[in-house]
Amino acid sequence: MKAEPSTHSQPKPQPKPQSKPRPARVTGIRHLFAAAGYSIAGIRRLWAETAFRHEVLGLPVVCLLFWVIGAPLWAFGVFVILWLLLIAVEALNTAVEAIVDHVSPDWSLAARDAKDLGSLAVMALLLANGVFVGYVVVRSLLG
Repeated sequence: MKAEPSTHSQPKPQPKPQSKPRPARVTGIRHLFAAAGYSIAGIRRLWAETAFRHEVLGLPVVCLLFWVIGAPLWAFGVFVILWLLLIAVEALNTAVEAIVDHVSPDWSLAARDAKDLGSLAVMALLLANGVFVGYVVVRSLLG
């Protein structure tokens, strides 16, 4: 007895997306411009994150608050440094999440832990920023 051809066609395997070839190494002054471009691309990527947009909004809000209460200039400087640290950690957390999602598309304990630890780092700096702002406000109001 001869086997009849199946009426159900097998799905064709989807070709893997081709990765782009590695760009040529850039050195000298061109490297500085390339690095600036990479940083701008990072800011564009971070802008897609709601948390980052909220953190960006925090800078002018807190600076305005400090101005209204007459906070000393050093407080502005310390806050800007803490805020920049927060943005840096938010960028690293987003990078960890992107890599984890790429390497481990399925749920895994290691992937969850990596994301949770990145989130903890961001929360710690949010707390540090909040405690500092609270300190400056209370100190300014109490005289």
